[in-house]
Amino acid sequence: MTNVVSNLWFEKDALKAVEFYISLVPGSAITRTTVMPAESPAGPAGSVKVIEFTLGKQEFLALEAGPLDPFNHSFSIMIQCDTQEEIDRLWSALLENGGEVEQCGWIRDRWGLCWQIVPRVLGDMVAHSDRDRAKRATEAMLGMIKLDIAGLERAFHARV
Repeated sequence: MTNVVSNLWFEKDALKAVEFYISLVPGSAITRTTVMPAESPAGPAGSVKVIEFTLGKQEFLALEAGPLDPFNHSFSIMIQCDTQEEIDRLWSALLENGGEVEQCGWIRDRWGLCWQIVPRVLGDMVAHSDRDRAKRATEAMLGMIKLDIAGLERAFHARV
């Protein structure tokens, strides 16, 4: 069976990043670590570290191989949360570990990887058949830094 694994390229501290990431999401683990046994464009044999891990049910590979392309919003990790408490916990953990907040529930971690911490219900709100309700929820989200379920619900259910 074909398997799809997201690859994250780190300049340094890949293991430290992965250990932090798996601490965030229940059911996550490092599944294997190794070093590249041959010389590569990134360095001599043994200099490139490879860490395989899961975040929830998603598989990832972290490669520590020196500078290449920095992380940007073209690849990000979204975590869908059922409660505001879970949003707050993840947001605080990322922020307290050197993260930088951005608009609409986005936060960039200290290694530069972008995360979006969202309430699971937001997808249903934005895709709702009542496009006025969907628009109000979307506009509320666009005005937020950390997403607030109660605020999104107020906007979505508002009587206009």
